Amino acid sequence: MTALGAGGHRYVAVAILVLLSMAPATSGAGAQTRAEAADPTVLITGANRGIGLELAREYAAAGWHVIGTARKPDEATELKALGAEVEQLDVTDQGSVDRLAADLRGRPIDILINNAGIQLLMWKLGEVDIDKYNRTLAVNTVGPVRVTLALLPNLRAGDRKLIVNMTSDISSIANNTSGGFYGYRESKAALNMFTRSLAAELGPEGFICIVLHPGWVKTDMGGPKAPITVQESVHGILKVVDGLSPDDNGTFLTYAGERMAW
Repeated sequence: MTALGAGGHRYVAVAILVLLSMAPATSGAGAQTRAEAADPTVLITGANRGIGLELAREYAAAGWHVIGTARKPDEATELKALGAEVEQLDVTDQGSVDRLAADLRGRPIDILINNAGIQLLMWKLGEVDIDKYNRTLAVNTVGPVRVTLALLPNLRAGDRKLIVNMTSDISSIANNTSGGFYGYRESKAALNMFTRSLAAELGPEGFICIVLHPGWVKTDMGGPKAPITVQESVHGILKVVDGLSPDDNGTFLTYAGERMAW
């Protein structure tokens, strides 16, 4: 074996340094890569049936971590079967919302879909039941405000910073020429206005806040005569959500990607 001279030792040292610089990092940048590779998170309210359940199914199939809420988690068997994280939530109960926020403290949420809603039909003014009217507003308008406010720190920590509030085409003031749907129309029109305010306030932080009409869908709310299946609606919703850009902040869209009149 031939001994290395001083020059040879220098060459070996340089070679070792080059090899070390090419070795993969085990901390620092490596840890950041693992963090970046973590599954994105979507939280869907009212995810135990209908559109909410199908959204949970599609997001879970796409590799997202799904947090689905239900008023009665023990009965959300289909949601649990998807592998979703099921959380108890009654959007009309501030204590319930506070508990959800405490359970999720410090966890980033990329997309919030305020889907929970009710429709208590009151066709004419004389048919309006004030208790039903108040409950409709509590669920459809105040509920999303409670949830969004409570989870804003989580959304700020997420990458997508996307808030989707599920509305209805009959919330359009411009298109209301037939009347009826007392309570429901007003609750969703107020939700639309809330979303516009959110968009104006949070847009500079990189948020995209929209209201989205899912169509007239065959669900417990939409009824069997509805022309659109849950799968068709959700397929369109996901296409719209995936394609959102900052220019869409503060818009009223349909599941087909069309803009609605306010």
